[in-house]
Amino acid sequence: MDNLADALANTARADDGTYRPEILRPDRTEECARLVSLLTVPGMRVHDTLHQQLRELVRTLSPDRSFSEEDLDRTAREHLKGTDPSVYGVWVYYPWSLQLVHLLDEAEFAMVRTDRNRNKIDREEQRELTRKKVGVIGLSVGQSVALTMTLERSFGEIRLADFDDLELSNLNRIRTGLHALGNNKVINVAREIAEIDPFLKVVCFTEGIDRDNINAFLTGGGDLDILIEECDSVDVKIYARQHAKRLGIPVVMDTSDRGLVDVERFDLEPDRAILHGLIEDLDLTVIERPMTNLEKMPLLGRMVGMETLSDRMKQSLPEVGKTLVTWPQLASGVVLGGSIVAEVARRVLLGIHQPSGRWWNDILPGSDTSANLDTTRSLTEK
Repeated sequence: MDNLADALANTARADDGTYRPEILRPDRTEECARLVSLLTVPGMRVHDTLHQQLRELVRTLSPDRSFSEEDLDRTAREHLKGTDPSVYGVWVYYPWSLQLVHLLDEAEFAMVRTDRNRNKIDREEQRELTRKKVGVIGLSVGQSVALTMTLERSFGEIRLADFDDLELSNLNRIRTGLHALGNNKVINVAREIAEIDPFLKVVCFTEGIDRDNINAFLTGGGDLDILIEECDSVDVKIYARQHAKRLGIPVVMDTSDRGLVDVERFDLEPDRAILHGLIEDLDLTVIERPMTNLEKMPLLGRMVGMETLSDRMKQSLPEVGKTLVTWPQLASGVVLGGSIVAEVARRVLLGIHQPSGRWWNDILPGSDTSANLDTTRSLTEK
């Protein structure tokens, strides 16, 4: 037992929180030298599938051409135009996992990676999305949203905010590995984005959002094009919207219950009441100081609409702090919310008609669809 404890003490090292990969272009002398030095690091893993990526690239460039395997290999080699394959494209170093990955450079990489998006997202729309800035506050549902938008390449820059570290109980709904436990949620998502697409810009707010940094989150480096709000804090939900409204930034939120999604188009409706006017008659000065659970409940109840919650959520909320640590969330609801919000956000970013309103995407038998539609209509008209 003592030997085990000593061995663990000698090998354990804290995660340094690095989340930006190092992109190296070996046709540049200093970066080539850096790459050579990294290849000598003990335990470094090297992934070089450049030829396979080139095969995909030439198919993408000539979709009307039928290639034999031999033709595909030859055309892929010809695309290099005599360049040594080892120095073509980029090498990406992921310091948190000691991995070096050989990739096409950004333009070719993005073309191949998003080719199967066409024409649900056409090439011009894809270019437009690379100019967009997205903010995500809260990284449970927010992780699902961020990664789905990453897969679709629906932004050029994403800002992530959450102060929480990953805990074991988060893994009922957050898709990640056990090795990430204890890491800040923002760092975890930033790394996952980099491992899908190292060319996307990620800005991390590991301290979460407060009144001191909300403006930096919304405007630093240029105003956000959309805010996706998925945090648990009642006060942040309110003042984030107040600031977004002032700046004309649209807000989207999923609630992970019955597929409930809110859309607030402050970019199109500058006088629109936050949260569809559902909390207009409540005293919002309570958010200016720490709130008790008793003070939060009227606000939360109005925000989510107690009468339209699922039966199990209605039964669960009174148990918070008694038999439950916090309100329940399921992976199925989180993943559903992530995909719906990513779809809605893309439509907003591309100027495709997406009005303000509240929608339920509830596929369970017995859902009161007519009531949902009536409620959505009344909210949209406010």
